[in-house]
Amino acid sequence: MALSSGDTVGPYEILEPIGEGGMGAVWKARDTRLHRIVAIKQIKAAHGARFEQEARAIAALNHPHICQIHDIGPDYLVLEYIEGSPLRGPRPLTDALSLASQVASALEAAHAKGILHRDLKPGNILVTGNGAKLLDFGLAKTTGDSDATMTIGVSGTPLYMSPEQAEGKPLDARSDIFSFGSVLYELLSGKRAFSSLAAVLRDDPALLDSPARDVVAKCLTKQPGARYQSMTEVRAALEQVAAKPAQSLPSIAVLPFANMSGDKEQEYFSDGLAEEILNLLAKLPGLKVIARTSSFAFRGKEQDIRGIAEALSVTTILEGSVRRAGNRIRVTAQLIDARDGAHLWSERYDRELTDVFAVQDEVAAAISEALQLKLAPKPAAERYKPNLPAYEAYLKGRHLNNKLTPDSLQRAKEFLQQAISLDPNFAAPYSLLGRLYVSLVVYGAPASTLMPELEILAKKALELDPSSAEAASCLAMKAFLYDYDWDAAERWFARALARQPIPAMTCCDFVLYTGALGRGAEAEPFIRAAVDADPLMVLNRLHLALLLEMMGRAKEAEHEYRHILELDENYSMALAGLGRVLLATGEISEATRLYEKLHAIAPRGFVTGMRAGLLARSGNRERAERLLAEVGSPETAAYVAARSFFHMTLGETEAAAECWDKLIDHRNPIAVFCHQLATGTPLRSSPRWPALAKRMNLPESAW
Repeated sequence: MALSSGDTVGPYEILEPIGEGGMGAVWKARDTRLHRIVAIKQIKAAHGARFEQEARAIAALNHPHICQIHDIGPDYLVLEYIEGSPLRGPRPLTDALSLASQVASALEAAHAKGILHRDLKPGNILVTGNGAKLLDFGLAKTTGDSDATMTIGVSGTPLYMSPEQAEGKPLDARSDIFSFGSVLYELLSGKRAFSSLAAVLRDDPALLDSPARDVVAKCLTKQPGARYQSMTEVRAALEQVAAKPAQSLPSIAVLPFANMSGDKEQEYFSDGLAEEILNLLAKLPGLKVIARTSSFAFRGKEQDIRGIAEALSVTTILEGSVRRAGNRIRVTAQLIDARDGAHLWSERYDRELTDVFAVQDEVAAAISEALQLKLAPKPAAERYKPNLPAYEAYLKGRHLNNKLTPDSLQRAKEFLQQAISLDPNFAAPYSLLGRLYVSLVVYGAPASTLMPELEILAKKALELDPSSAEAASCLAMKAFLYDYDWDAAERWFARALARQPIPAMTCCDFVLYTGALGRGAEAEPFIRAAVDADPLMVLNRLHLALLLEMMGRAKEAEHEYRHILELDENYSMALAGLGRVLLATGEISEATRLYEKLHAIAPRGFVTGMRAGLLARSGNRERAERLLAEVGSPETAAYVAARSFFHMTLGETEAAAECWDKLIDHRNPIAVFCHQLATGTPLRSSPRWPALAKRMNLPESAW
């Protein structure tokens, strides 16, 4: 019979649906005897034989990365309930290899018991806080079964099955190895290895630009005899790739070039030149490049090269200087071996200012040769070279945007608009201005004005540069923060995350998207990679802390917030986050102290709301109301945000829900993801929450 929420199956109470496939439906349920959450897999009558074989297969296996079976009924299985997200790529190499090794280990254990999975695909692998979990042994066969050579009409997923499985030939462990190769290809690249069943039988996928390329290629060889012959061999090959020390890879930090022009205002130009060289180097395969914020943190500090290299964990340092006089520039650059301070290479460039792009390319090429790197197999498309006044305006805008203060953002906006006016075919300022608009909306600017403008800017950037990850990420942000179109946002993020290297801001944006959906595990490897690449960039670490907070990992979030405040004791968003976590864990006194400090630094909407809420909790509601009145008119988004956090701090769920309804009317970004923060728990317990979630088109899994 068809199940629904509230039904009972034996001693199990059905809670909600998880999913449905060709063989049956899966439900979240509660074991009323042991008081634990389980998954009930109800099998359709036509698949009774497979039901029994799946039960036997899972029962024979006991492995930390295989979903376990708890019980069996007349037409259902009771399985381990797993909180996780389907495997998706691309993922950073270290994370991809770790997950792949876990799946390989699970398959190795199954094969040791004579069990073939036969339906390995990303949808049958969940990523949890503890790693990968292999699911769905509904098509599993033991190698001794008489029908282990069943034809493909009743087994397998075409785009991931092996050629011999597609042709109905006898199968062994090497068939699962081919399917594993398809999964690993997608995990590393974000793209499917094959687009059709015909391609599985006929074509070789494009080679990956990855240290694991040869492992994937050997798994995907058409002839079983040419593949790895066991999952033990596959796992050993993956471990060999992972075991290569990170420090054996060439690595570099580009320090800010010294401005020798005698004019402090020219600093933007020397910074911009160093940053452009850094961006060019980041595109070279096999080279670890420390991001701008961490490299530039050493500006003007009395510290030797070896000390800087040790702090940033790099083997080489690029330093230089820029002297500008009229329309002439002199650029000097030195590449230094951090181990002994020896100069690997140095050069001086005397050029007309219009040749600045050629200088950037020459420096990057010379460093590549000095480090004995090979360029990418396919030559990169020639960079667009804007006119010099537009480029200067863009550099000034980028320099100011990096400060991320309301004043600097407004000034950056003016320079970026100027850059667009001076060279309408220059893509970079369009996407940067669009990203700047997201920051302005977060600071309280009207979303109804800026978000549509963001879309125009980002689409223009993509028209000029279809490879722009920054522009794709902007459109993803607009889709879920303003349009409440989560599917469109996912498509844009898939496009942005497929670009290499992935910009740190894209990783930060992906945190907010997945966190709002309760799928934070998907973003964790990306944001951790961004933090590792730029350990002193507080914005990246803030988003890691936000993600941990949204995932309910309060102690880890607290640790990250405190780490940020060690770097910048007045960083307002870290003060706010630490205050939320401490409030949620009952440390009211320290939370109150933090919000007193924060309100003095940044008396904005939600900050005032939290401060007022803490005042009211201490018995001073009259003063709290006066504080709220200072925010502005009750019709403004800032006031509604303040009221929302005020009521959530007090646990006044219905009043908070009423304010949230108004936040949605304002299309305030806070409405979209703050329900997952530590202070959002009371809101999600409100009877009105499902209606609010539906207004934002949030899927039920995120409620």
